Amino acid sequence: MKKYILVLNAINVMAKLLKEKRVEGVLFLDENTGKLTFKAYNRQPRVREKDRLVKKLPWGWVKESMERIKVFGSFPKEHSTAQVMGMLDEHTKDAKNALIDKELDIIEFC
Repeated sequence: MKKYILVLNAINVMAKLLKEKRVEGVLFLDENTGKLTFKAYNRQPRVREKDRLVKKLPWGWVKESMERIKVFGSFPKEHSTAQVMGMLDEHTKDAKNALIDKELDIIEFC
């Protein structure tokens, strides 16, 4: 059995299909015409600001996003647990100092 489908914005849908892209949308029966209809979603790419690097640390980094302060640390396994714990404390202290330096730079700039 053949069914005909009415495609809304057919030119845009065909352009996406010719670029070998998938077209997401909804298939429904139109209330007014009673015909099977396909309506493509208008997907927009997410645009967000990249995180700004506050300071590069020996075992990671401190970054700042619009809503958060991010601290990353990655330590080698070749060190003992006690050494890693010491490096972690040092890493945290360095991250705190980087945030203090950033605040002082902002105050001096104003």
